[in-house]
Amino acid sequence: MKLLAALLLSLLPLTTQAGNGDELIRDVGAIDRGAFAAANVADFEHGEFVAGDGTRMRYRLLAPLDPRPGQRYPLVLQLHSSGGIGSDNAAQIERLPLSWAMPDVRRRYRAYVLVPQFEQRSANYDSPTHPQSAVASPSLSTALDLVEDFASHHPVDRQRIYAVGFSMGGSATWLAAAARPKLFAAIVPVSGIAPADDSAAALLGMPAWVIHGNADTENPIDADRRFVAAIRAKGGDKVRLREYDGLDHRLPADIYPGDWWRDWLFSRRRR
Repeated sequence: MKLLAALLLSLLPLTTQAGNGDELIRDVGAIDRGAFAAANVADFEHGEFVAGDGTRMRYRLLAPLDPRPGQRYPLVLQLHSSGGIGSDNAAQIERLPLSWAMPDVRRRYRAYVLVPQFEQRSANYDSPTHPQSAVASPSLSTALDLVEDFASHHPVDRQRIYAVGFSMGGSATWLAAAARPKLFAAIVPVSGIAPADDSAAALLGMPAWVIHGNADTENPIDADRRFVAAIRAKGGDKVRLREYDGLDHRLPADIYPGDWWRDWLFSRRRR
């Protein structure tokens, strides 16, 4: 029995904890490309939103499984990477959005998952080769208007609206929360580029679990480390960094099923 226990322990990822809730995760690689084969893209309904200024935005919607009359559900704004840019209302359904449609995840986390598609970048960077800060494009404001409009016409729990994104979508997650901090209960930016430090004041009370590989050369982790430090320097204590040792610009394997981060996310409520 002792030998079996030792063997099982050796298969678990090594985690180093810091006093501020930060983690350094070792022995976890990138997620397998076929991890979401059981997800059905057709479960994401097609939609189109027209903002007050006439701007159109296409989106896909994953509705809560077996919704109950009279019940309100959380809403996840799922932001795509630069690979999802387009107008086909399809390319934005990447692996992280697909993870919400996996049968086990969909049963456990009954929520609206809103996946808008940007026809141009949602976040722009200060440098094309070694980005250190991000700024929002005008289209990100349209996506936030979409969230507001959707929540006003559907049984959404307004205290439980979240933002999640990978790569450019991770950057846009930071920027969305900085632009409208009263809209979101919590955010999970993955492998993104954080905004400049002057945005930190807007996020002092925002629960954020930041996920990033420290071997990422496309979106270097330096920006997230800097911005997390800037939030803490101003008194914010609800941000934490989960750093994957040796992981490049890909999703970590434990992002799915990811009960650790999804449970945390769905337990946050906006005051």
